[in-house]
Amino acid sequence: MKNTQPSASGTSVKAEADRLADFVLFTQRSCILNLSTELNKGNISFPQFFLLTYLSSEDFLTMSDIAKKMGHSTAAATGLVDRLEKLSYVERVHAAEDRRKIMVRITTKGVELVSKMRGEIATDLAGILAGMDEEEAETVEHTHRALKNRAIA
Repeated sequence: MKNTQPSASGTSVKAEADRLADFVLFTQRSCILNLSTELNKGNISFPQFFLLTYLSSEDFLTMSDIAKKMGHSTAAATGLVDRLEKLSYVERVHAAEDRRKIMVRITTKGVELVSKMRGEIATDLAGILAGMDEEEAETVEHTHRALKNRAIA
């Protein structure tokens, strides 16, 4: 089977996947704890923050786009947007071609929050990566390339 074949370094794909899963769980726990502390200051939930990260990479999203990306109903997406709009992290605008269509875009305040949190996550990850041996770092880099290629395809 494919997942038991040795890789170039001599370990099986399953063993590398297990190591990577441990890395993801460890880094996620570390990053989530820091996110939790920071997000609680601004009364932002994880789903709201994840929505802000989506919006930070787009000019705008429609409510149906948001619902699809978040795996929620349109009504639930509307609730997320309502709360973020009250906190001035997002704003609703009408589409130029059809004023009935509502577009949601992130505000400068929202961009600043996402940027700050991304910086803190990057700092946490840099500390974790600095403590890795060469084989661990190679596994992470290989997986990063594979996930990036998969997302592009």
